[in-house]
Amino acid sequence: MSGLLEGTATDTPPATGSAAGEQILDAAYELFCSRGIQAVGIDAIIKRSGVARQTLYRRFGSKQELVLAVLERRDERWTRDWLQAEVERRATEPGERLLAIFDVFSEWFQTDEFEGCTFINVLLEHPAVDDPIHAAGISYLAGIRGFIEPLAREAGAADPEDFARKWHILMKGSIVAAGEGDLEAARRAKEVATLQLRLATEA
Repeated sequence: MSGLLEGTATDTPPATGSAAGEQILDAAYELFCSRGIQAVGIDAIIKRSGVARQTLYRRFGSKQELVLAVLERRDERWTRDWLQAEVERRATEPGERLLAIFDVFSEWFQTDEFEGCTFINVLLEHPAVDDPIHAAGISYLAGIRGFIEPLAREAGAADPEDFARKWHILMKGSIVAAGEGDLEAARRAKEVATLQLRLATEA
């Protein structure tokens, strides 16, 4: 894992306190989510954030600590502030909200900002099950299912947990397919999801 010994600070006057922490976190968020964790060293984060090396040392003791903070922010921004909020804005009925996930994805896949699922990526980059970063990725993915499961229950699924896991597979699969270049992946996943929703609620 890249450490805090990489690179040099920039000539930009360093920020201090909470403002510096936000600058570091914003820079790391952008770089980790777009390029991956292993490909980004602390040197690049220092350069992007404009903070002094010692400021980064004080705010984040290691790259691992910074990665964990970025994953927490990703959960806030991507899962809750974007995906969940956008789904709730588009539909009111639980079944419609479940399907709206793929409508949101469809638009996301068409944008230049599409960067795949950061939580999936960290599992691949940190495969050891005892790695805190791996554990965090699993936890945040479970949080997405935690959003799906209540909707499944309200929609009438007999086994909401099982339904949420199946639904999540379709979500993750569509993201991977979009990363392969299939810009219609969300539409295709929604067709399968519609059948799954019908089967689950009719049963």
